[in-house]
Amino acid sequence: MKERLYLFDTTLRDGQQTQGVHFSTAEKRQIAVALDALGVDYIEGGWPGANPTDSEFFAAPPKTRATMTAFGMTKRVGRSAGNDDVLAAVLNAQTPAVCLVGKTHDFHVTTALGVSLEENRQAIADSFAHVVAQGREALFDAEHFFDGYKANPDYALSCLRAALDAGARWLVLCDTNGGTLPFEVLRIVAEVIGAGIPGDRLGIHCHDDTGNAVANSLAAVEAGVRQIQGTLNGLGERCGNANLTTLIPTLLLKEPFASRFETGVSLAALKGLLRDSRMLDDILNRVPLRQAPYVGASAFAHKAGLHASAILKNPSTYEHVDPEVVGNARVIPMSNQAGQSNLRARLDAIGISLAAGDPRLSRILDAVKDREDQGYAYDGAQASFELLARRELGLCPTFFEVMRYRVTVERRRSSSGRIATLSEAVVVVKVGEQMMMSVSDSADETGQDHGPVNALSKALAKDLGPYQAVIDDLHLVDFKVRITQGGTEAVTRVIIDSEDSSGARWSTVGVSANIVDASFEALLDAITWKLVRDVGTGEGQGG
Repeated sequence: MKERLYLFDTTLRDGQQTQGVHFSTAEKRQIAVALDALGVDYIEGGWPGANPTDSEFFAAPPKTRATMTAFGMTKRVGRSAGNDDVLAAVLNAQTPAVCLVGKTHDFHVTTALGVSLEENRQAIADSFAHVVAQGREALFDAEHFFDGYKANPDYALSCLRAALDAGARWLVLCDTNGGTLPFEVLRIVAEVIGAGIPGDRLGIHCHDDTGNAVANSLAAVEAGVRQIQGTLNGLGERCGNANLTTLIPTLLLKEPFASRFETGVSLAALKGLLRDSRMLDDILNRVPLRQAPYVGASAFAHKAGLHASAILKNPSTYEHVDPEVVGNARVIPMSNQAGQSNLRARLDAIGISLAAGDPRLSRILDAVKDREDQGYAYDGAQASFELLARRELGLCPTFFEVMRYRVTVERRRSSSGRIATLSEAVVVVKVGEQMMMSVSDSADETGQDHGPVNALSKALAKDLGPYQAVIDDLHLVDFKVRITQGGTEAVTRVIIDSEDSSGARWSTVGVSANIVDASFEALLDAITWKLVRDVGTGEGQGG
């Protein structure tokens, strides 16, 4: 019989403390629904009364299987629990669970709160007795617990016992400053359990200031805690919280956790992990971290020829798990280091099988190397590589031709004295025998200018005749520029990441001495790749 581990997500509360992050109420609901579908056990929605967004969220929270939890703090010294307005606001959210933060480090009690150790301990006991009396599941967020335990273990433990004796269901040991190391977590949690605090009443909440939040969480589980707190994509104050996007697949797929424990996340739900990670990045308008474990675009990328050759024989040679179990995919990047093993593997992935020794393989490799000498980079632009290979093999239709384009940038001063910049693009394309001209500017609905590349993208995707419906859901999600040579002969490389409504994301590259021209080349590849995927490469597409 497997033991149950409970997953507590605090993306909407602690994650919102990330510098530069602020969720709207609608976004918080969207994230909560996704977390619920993933299978977490608790969703901490925020701190009722702390800000209008959190209050609005709790006024009409989404219906979830997961236990919705409100966050607050223990009552203030000098007030009764029943007369503390901050505590009352948390309880008024009517969530089935309430998590209250309280001090367990004697230094913080006397210095930050300015009260006696006994007054703080009594405030903890009174607060949880009050919460439990209201019929709520109570969680004690034992702030600075590990630092407090190292400074004064007896007092830190007495705070845990005060909450436990008052009826708290969970005692969450917090590495608030993120400075504790895994071997310390393992030892201290074992000592806490040895002092009589049951492991099935303990949780762990780690910050990542030493890069050990995930390792610390796993060490705590090994020592006996049965609740893990964290955030999607490791959001959180300073360096972030323990990353549930890493922890969840580790718990489900890696030993000894997979055989000893079960969580509320099923293997079927785990396949949506990449989608959920990308959803959060999209909400935050952030570029996904390519090197992120499990869900990063490079997590299963094999660039070296030796690796790719072994992967073809048996993927487990260089992959610790099957990428599909987390919704990811294997990538065999192309570069001037690539050999035929890489190339054949990459072609196989797009449905093109060439036998070893086929002379066309050498032709494609030569084209890749020649273009990389010009400044192209295909290890980060897989879609452009696919189009290059298809063109070399005569398998890339000509859906449309760009006859000409023009971009203008105007900077002007309004009558009020405000300086504004506006970019405008004109693109003329030929689809079959029909010529079409599209014009677009770079202003959004507020009048904010988004630059010449934005104007070009809008104009190019405005009217492609019979293919328009295919590209209507295409949008750009990232734009990277690099100058590959210095001086008067500088060459600009542009890599564009695109996405559509299916969740597919692909990268394309353009190179030119002119940044706009390089961008336009990458845009053309982005649209063409989508048409190849969604329309096909058969007869009738123009060649």
